Amino acid sequence: MLPGQIVYEGKTKSIIETKNPLIVIQYFKDDVTALNKKKHEIIEGKGIINNLISAFIMRKLKKMGIATHFIKTLNKREQLVKKLKIIPLEIVVRNVAAGSFCKRFNIKEGKRLVPPIIELFYKDDNLSDPMVNENHVTYFGWLSCQEIEEIKIISLEINKFLIDLFFNVVIDLIDIKLEFGRLMSNSTKLILADEISPDNCRLWDIDTHKKLDKDVFRLSLGDLKEAYLEIAKRLSLKLI
Repeated sequence: MLPGQIVYEGKTKSIIETKNPLIVIQYFKDDVTALNKKKHEIIEGKGIINNLISAFIMRKLKKMGIATHFIKTLNKREQLVKKLKIIPLEIVVRNVAAGSFCKRFNIKEGKRLVPPIIELFYKDDNLSDPMVNENHVTYFGWLSCQEIEEIKIISLEINKFLIDLFFNVVIDLIDIKLEFGRLMSNSTKLILADEISPDNCRLWDIDTHKKLDKDVFRLSLGDLKEAYLEIAKRLSLKLI
């Protein structure tokens, strides 16, 4: 691959090759999708906000000892990150019943889940990201039993940190979707990948329960960019 060449084109981000084979650039796009890409729009500036929020959180996680792919911010849309072999799983940690969880278990939205519930989903848009169990994960060789436990521990640590972070700015972390990968130079090391932003966290105002995440777009509740800017403002982040 040549420097500057796109090696992966995702729904909301692109991965770009650099001169270093172990490092890539993560570019945040303005695309927003929902309902397995059935709903799609371009919202100018959304990628800039997500880059800002995700970089802020990744730096915080690094300070508490969580291994992430994040290296540094390059500009308002790009991050320098470690190149990973992505594990094809979404790890969802749920603190409050919302979204598909309510439909699957006929639970009223807003019910507090204590302790948090961890769910695993196989990343495949063509299959609508089906839910899988630990037997599936080990059978297909995505993770060993030991690695599953490791990822669950790390995911709960991240969840606890984010609950506290957002609580301090009067936001309730409803749930979060995490992705992990392996270093190209060390296949045994599990690394937090992707991003942490309102695109993959459900975030509600604690007092009003107003949604401040992608559900604003998914459910046509108002101005998505305004909601994301509110998150950045409460975290005392200023756009570059």
